[in-house]
Amino acid sequence: MSADFSVIEGEYLRDILDQPRALDSTFSKLEVSKELRQLASRLQRGSFGSIVLTGMGSSFHALHPLHLELIESGFHSLMVESSELIHYQDGLFDRKNLIVAVSQSGRSAEVVRLLKSNRGRSPIIGVTNTAGSPLAKNAAASVVTDAGEEFSVSCKTYVASLLGLRWLAEVMRRGDLGRIRSDLKSASAFTAEYLASWKTHVQQLGQRLSQARRLFLVGRGPSLAAVGTGSLIVKEADHFPAEGMSSAAFRHGPFEMVGNETFVGVFAGEKKTRELNRSLFQDIRERQGATEWIGEDSNFAPFLLPKAPRSVMPVLEILPVQMITLALAALVGREAGRFTFCSKVTTEE
Repeated sequence: MSADFSVIEGEYLRDILDQPRALDSTFSKLEVSKELRQLASRLQRGSFGSIVLTGMGSSFHALHPLHLELIESGFHSLMVESSELIHYQDGLFDRKNLIVAVSQSGRSAEVVRLLKSNRGRSPIIGVTNTAGSPLAKNAAASVVTDAGEEFSVSCKTYVASLLGLRWLAEVMRRGDLGRIRSDLKSASAFTAEYLASWKTHVQQLGQRLSQARRLFLVGRGPSLAAVGTGSLIVKEADHFPAEGMSSAAFRHGPFEMVGNETFVGVFAGEKKTRELNRSLFQDIRERQGATEWIGEDSNFAPFLLPKAPRSVMPVLEILPVQMITLALAALVGREAGRFTFCSKVTTEE
């Protein structure tokens, strides 16, 4: 395929290439406010029975790494989509629970309703890109990512949220803030390193995906953030059928769809389940399925990730999927990321 770069070189691509700057901006704003320190102290003292993590779309998927960090630290953590929390699990609005709400705009329909439904019962930590938003103003404490304005599909605001949430995890569990700052500072450089070859990545992915009619992204653990967000942005940016699920879930039915028109991106993920993921990858290949390995040891250049600290990997894992959105757009000659029916901020529930 000869990629039509003139079609895809729009505002969405500019946002993708702006991610290193956005990450630097977010990193420069990371601090422990008085309010955040107080909530972390209450959490350490056992004042909260549960930590409820909530958001919609990519903001929800970005919570997976924080969720796992909190559980590993001995806390009771729940992930609930904001709409489900409001309408079906509103019993979780309780002074004994702490809520972490993520919304890039801080003013989506679900966030506004959540603030009203909670009515000050549960303390809320808001993670948002917008300092003057209802979420930032009404939260007990805020992490403002300040990634800058974004055209359409979440890219720089998403990676900025991941950075802010990893910082928040260390604050909440009273971890080593000096070490995590050192690790997170490297996110911008690793992102820039990968994006430096974006045209080559798109070209190679265009050739690899030319026969694909449907796409699956699979992984485990923290990689579920990229799996969920990745399938969402492919649908948003390209109007292309895509589904994200755990590697284990893929074996329970969707494995039957393996073939040359079903492309499966398998995230290598963390060491504890890497061999399970590799086994799935090899089983797909043995059945002549279209698949590639996404990780630090990939043999396919667009899916080869830099060797980075564990805390930075969720940021890097979404980058190959962003390249997929550009390649699929180039294949059909449309501008990636230009909405037809959606808007940047969802104002109706």
